[in-house]
Parts: sequence; C-alpha cells; structure tokens
Amino acid sequence: MRGTVVNRHGHFSIVIDEGKDPVTGKRRQRWIATKGSKPEAEAQLNEMMRDLQHGTFVKPAKIMVRDYVNHWLDTYVKHNLSSSTNQNYRLITRKHILPTLGNMVLSELKAQMIQNLENQKLESGLSHSSVIKLHNILHGSLQQALIAGKILNNPCDGVKRPKEQYKEINIMSMDTIHQLLDKAKTDQYYRPYYPLWLTSIHTGLRRGEDMGIKWGEVNLLDLTISINHSLYYQDVPDENGERIALKAPKTKSSRRVISITPSNAVVLREHYQKTNEDRKSLGLPLLTDDDFVFCHLNGKPYLPNTITHAWGAFVRKCGMPGVRLHDCRHAYATHLIANGVPAAIIAKQLGHSSTRMTDRYTHISQEMQRKAAATFEAVFKSTSGQNQRMPPNVVE
Repeated sequence: MRGTVVNRHGHFSIVIDEGKDPVTGKRRQRWIATKGSKPEAEAQLNEMMRDLQHGTFVKPAKIMVRDYVNHWLDTYVKHNLSSSTNQNYRLITRKHILPTLGNMVLSELKAQMIQNLENQKLESGLSHSSVIKLHNILHGSLQQALIAGKILNNPCDGVKRPKEQYKEINIMSMDTIHQLLDKAKTDQYYRPYYPLWLTSIHTGLRRGEDMGIKWGEVNLLDLTISINHSLYYQDVPDENGERIALKAPKTKSSRRVISITPSNAVVLREHYQKTNEDRKSLGLPLLTDDDFVFCHLNGKPYLPNTITHAWGAFVRKCGMPGVRLHDCRHAYATHLIANGVPAAIIAKQLGHSSTRMTDRYTHISQEMQRKAAATFEAVFKSTSGQNQRMPPNVVE
C-alpha cells in the first residue's frame, strides 16, 4: 500500500492506495479525514506506513467499538486498576455501552453519539457516578486507540463530562447507633453479624477491609488491627474455582495499623471464644491465625453482598430504612471530628491516601491514633451509660 496527504478545501486528508479490486479491476482508495496541519497529517500517514511495514496496521473500518473497548479492559484495566474497578467497568460496559455503541465502527464513532448516550443514561435514572464511569471507559479506550493509530482523534474530547454530584451523607446519631447495636445483639437471626457491624461502627473500616481481617492480624494486647488486604467477590472464578479473593490495598496508606476501642476488643474476644465453642461442638478444628474473623463457622468467608443485604434487611426491620452499611464509616469520622479529633488522625485511621483536609499533616503517631480510639470510646460510653469490662490482654 501507498499513501499521500491531500488538501481538500483547506482540510488535509490521508489517502491510502489499497490497489486494484480483484473483481472490478478498479483502483481502491481509502480517505481518512484529519484535523490539524499538513505536517501533523503527514506524521499520521508515516505512522500508518510503519504499521503496514510491521504488519500491525488494522483498517479502521474493521475495528468495532465492542472489540476495542474489551481489548482495553483486558490489556489495561485488568492489569493497572483494582479488581473491583475492573469488575465495575466490565459491568457498565456490558449493560450500558455495548448495547448502543458496540456494533459501531470505531473510526465512525462521533462525539455527538457519545453525548447522546450519556444524556439518555442520565435521563433514564442512571446515577451521575455511573455515567461518569461510562465516560471514563470510553475516553480511556478511545485514547488508547488514538495512541495506537487506530483512530485519528478521540471523540470523547468533544463530549461534556457529567459533573460529580455529592449526595448528602446520612450521619447516624449516637442514639441510632446504640439502638441498632442493641437490637443486633439480641436478634436471633442477625446476632451472628453483630461483631462485624460493631467493628464497622467502632473503626470506620470499609466493608472489604472488615471482612478481610484474620485473627493473626488482631492484637488485643495493643488494641490494634493490621489492615493488610481487602476481601472482594470476583465475577470470574480463579484457577481453583474460587470467587472470593483477597487483594492488596490500593495505596500505601490503606495498608495500616488501626487502633480499636476497648469495647470493640471485648466483643471480638467474646466472638473468638464463642466461635471456638461452636466449632468444637461441630467437630471442626479450632481457630488459627489464618482464619477470618468474620465468616461462616466452617471458615468460609461471607459473600460481600450477603453482608450488605443483611444490613439492609436489618435496618428496615428496625424501622430505619435508608441507613447504609457504609454510613457506619461516615458516622465514625463525623463523631470524631465533632469531638475535636484532628482530621489527619481520622484520615490515618480510615486509610485515606490524601485529602484536601489532611494535606498539611505529614506525621501521625500511633499514640495519637490511640487517643482517637479512646475519644470514640468515651463518647460511646457517655451516651450508653453502660460500663463495659476491659478486654483481656491476649486471645486465649
């Protein structure tokens, strides 16, 4: 093949000579419109010619949107972003991008088509955050196609990205926290989740972090828990057929040692003892350091969504619909801020890598984290009027 750059009415186009048609004998040419100057068009032509010489050139008309988006998910997202982001991007692609744009030719995709899709999704009730992810998927995959020379411009550059919309956070009062924990502790069905939910409220941990804790990472002597990984559900099972997996924290600050309240330690020790008693009665081996803290009696971890759905059903039963499990994290941070704990200390406990609130703080000591946990304990006790016994120094 040969190529040239042609000026048509002040705009430059690349013309690829594809030789004669074997049926009609007529010469075939492919015209590709470009944006920019003649040198820029010539540079694009040279890149195409290099691809031809190396056998890597693919005709734009032969690449479909579905193929290239999936290619980007497999070659970039899978290896560079978190497992949960990978799964979320694939779900959005499958449900919201491919049904409308999947069969489009990649080089024929226009900005207005993408804008129309995003507008339609917003009007249909899809959340702003999901539409923003949809936009990011298309922009990322098309940008890779542009770099690879498969398209001559990224149509997403001409699309107005939806603005972030921050929902009002539902902050549980201490009265609400006590009501929920008291009911969970005595409810026959939800009692097994009580230690997990209390830990969520007393630490502000994310769901996956809570569920990924192993007994060897709990130190009741120092009142600390080491957060080394997060538990998640994968759409595609691994080589052993397992769908539950552990992943490393996304950032260095997410891998951390947090301080826990004495009340939390009491509940964890009781949970440890009761679990061992139940396992012994069933003829199961006793707990080891490698066992999950929150799991089924046989040691198998809960499905993450099982915990979320159980919480949702529980709060509805308590007459408090709309209170999400993640609101435990918000409540933890908010009550500490309200009682004067520095934002940087809270960020350390929560595993935030950087926030506008905490950029000026650089060094947080373990002792300051202990004080944060002690503050939460004091507020918790002052609103309950109950005297919790202190935990033992070690798990027996």
